[in-house]
Amino acid sequence: MCRWFAGGLTGLTGLTGWTWEGENNPVEPEPLIPKHGGYRKLKSFQIAQLCYDVTVRFCGRYISPRSRTHDQMVQAARSGVQNIAEGSKASGTSKKTELKLTNVARASLEELRLDYEDFLRHRGLALWPEGDPRRRALVARRCSTADAVAEWVREVHGLDGRDGHDGQHSGKAPSMKSTQSTFPEIAANAALVLIGVACALLDRQIEAQAAAFTEEGGFTERLHRIRTERRKHGPR
Repeated sequence: MCRWFAGGLTGLTGLTGWTWEGENNPVEPEPLIPKHGGYRKLKSFQIAQLCYDVTVRFCGRYISPRSRTHDQMVQAARSGVQNIAEGSKASGTSKKTELKLTNVARASLEELRLDYEDFLRHRGLALWPEGDPRRRALVARRCSTADAVAEWVREVHGLDGRDGHDGQHSGKAPSMKSTQSTFPEIAANAALVLIGVACALLDRQIEAQAAAFTEEGGFTERLHRIRTERRKHGPR
């Protein structure tokens, strides 16, 4: 199970490298092409992939396959995943491309977020507020698969039905119509929670990438530094 929200939005792996100086730990020569492509270890990639899997499942169940919205939602979710991966692979020779593609991934997930919000609004279903305890409960569950998310949705549906959540906590059992409606409502809101986590992680990732690019430059600057160092000290 991926620890994708432990300790808040921390633990973003693979964003920046590090070295240290010391008598027993000399700084390694700067490589022309640094390590890159470790996107599968990025928490942003893991959650974006989960958002994609959840969206494919959601659209297959609640959106007509003949609807343009079906394809748009699936493609937006896929774009979020693919652009994180592509940016990571491109980072070896172009930090600028990495930053651009990571931002495309972030924009795609924002588009997906709006589609889910539209789904709820057009059907008169509730969009959970920021303080809704169900949002925190899903974050705490740290689901790593679409099946785990679906299991959580079923659990919440059962609790809502027993507690009369759909009836505004009236103490009365909800009607058959209201209990049926909660499945798409809970599923859409669950997807929105996951998208929110992925977007927050990508915001941090973009900030780190921009800072690194500003500080260190890209491939051209690295090539210049390495060639200058080689001319000064000769090949190592």
